[in-house]
Amino acid sequence: DATELVRQLMTFSRIQVGEPVLLNLIKIIAGTERMFRRLLPESIVFTTRLDPATGHVFADPGQVHQVVMNLVVNARDAMPRGGRLEIETSNVEVDASHAERHLNMPPGIYVLIAVSDTGVGMDERTKEHLFEPFFTTKPMGAGTGLGLSTVYGIVKQNGGWVWVYSEKGRGSTFKVYLPRAEGELTGKPASPRKAVDRGDEAILLIEDNPDVRRFLRT
Repeated sequence: DATELVRQLMTFSRIQVGEPVLLNLIKIIAGTERMFRRLLPESIVFTTRLDPATGHVFADPGQVHQVVMNLVVNARDAMPRGGRLEIETSNVEVDASHAERHLNMPPGIYVLIAVSDTGVGMDERTKEHLFEPFFTTKPMGAGTGLGLSTVYGIVKQNGGWVWVYSEKGRGSTFKVYLPRAEGELTGKPASPRKAVDRGDEAILLIEDNPDVRRFLRT
């Protein structure tokens, strides 16, 4: 709907400011695993490989959740006939040669979130435009083309990088690298939320996708 479209545009343009905190990515992904399974048809086998040693990151929990959710939905849509989807977390040390060859990112220790599927895959032209706003390979009316551009905007806002491996007919793997948080946190703490009076009003939720509607309602 229009509200969601505006919110995604704001996130992509980095106008929307998150509230970063120290996050345990394993807890975030494990806590939403049941919801992911509800989003996926029975024809898709969903698995996770969450390394217990996966480090913490300093990021906004809602934004990180949105990144993973968008990648899961994107993977689902790439497998209309079913397949396998896997989410993986681990610690990754990026050396200078690897950083320059793949991501042009600073060397260092990162936390990796990888979402892999066995779907239709992408050609080189599609990968070149993948993170552009409003770019989509879906039929007219089937998507806004903002899902992956929103992922890119959130990851960059949190100091990370995104790398994609895909071949036509051989599936795709999206790798999100976020700087690993070590020691005492520095920087300005998030401002405390102001108390809001609660009422008894009803909320009207309008969304034509039943999976998204159920998720938003929950």
